[in-house]
Amino acid sequence: MNDTALLDPSFDTPEALAKVLEAHPDYRVLRRLVPRKTFGHKAAGAKAKMLILDTETTGLDWRKDKIIELALLLVEVDLEAGLPIRVLEVYDELEDPGMPIPEAALRVTGITDAMVSGQRLNEARIAALLEGVSLVIAHNARFDRAFVEGRLPAFAELPWACSLAEIDWSEEGRGSAKLEFLAAELGLFYDAHRAEMDCHALLAVLSQPLPKSGHSGLKALLKAGQTTTYKVMATGSPFDSKDALKARGYRWDAERKVWHTSANDADLLEAECTWLKASVYGRRAARIEVEQLTALDRFAPRAGLLQTRDL
Repeated sequence: MNDTALLDPSFDTPEALAKVLEAHPDYRVLRRLVPRKTFGHKAAGAKAKMLILDTETTGLDWRKDKIIELALLLVEVDLEAGLPIRVLEVYDELEDPGMPIPEAALRVTGITDAMVSGQRLNEARIAALLEGVSLVIAHNARFDRAFVEGRLPAFAELPWACSLAEIDWSEEGRGSAKLEFLAAELGLFYDAHRAEMDCHALLAVLSQPLPKSGHSGLKALLKAGQTTTYKVMATGSPFDSKDALKARGYRWDAERKVWHTSANDADLLEAECTWLKASVYGRRAARIEVEQLTALDRFAPRAGLLQTRDL
């Protein structure tokens, strides 16, 4: 396409020009994400309410930092297809953290002290939104869950899923698991790091088929919400086994002072215990700790069901 072509009267709208550029192998077109309320899908079977959630905060430490914005999308979902039917309600409010917003948070979010001054989350409305919710979804639930449970304890009683950790984006052929990148792969851009638009972007990403699996991201998270996983801790492991543990993917928990890894089902748990006994404890008698996690406690800032296991 040359400059003369741009003067063609058939390119009388940006969309017309965008379609021409899309057809050219040297161009990619990004369109601004337009939030949707309906999705043109009609469920033949069971439906459920899901909550897409995002927070903006004063910092990264839930123990001392505060929420400055909370957004929720209440979405009706076809359980069999894993597809959204409609957005039932949108909630987005700011909250005064009772402290100056740090410069780093201001740069990321654009939220100023003046914007949050005197603002407070509507707890009654949030409580109403939580009624009948089957799953809360966040992109980095380990971060968001700690903050919202600290501010609104009712969230601790709901099952959670994480679109960052519970979908293997690398295996699906994506070069990054960052939400902006995932949206761009679908030809979309949006004003990131404001909670409501992050929620709409996440819903758009999860509504589409995964590149290799073929089912939607929502379907994958619905399945993840039904699973039990295990945190396997190599309790009292010999010091000279650290290289073997690191090579197998174990990570050091500085708080508990133990090497640990995850097992995504009971069979993998058994395999890990067998490996530990042979490769770490030298087939000697050993007792390890295993933390059992379901969607009710996964990604929460507290331990799941702790059990000891003799090897």
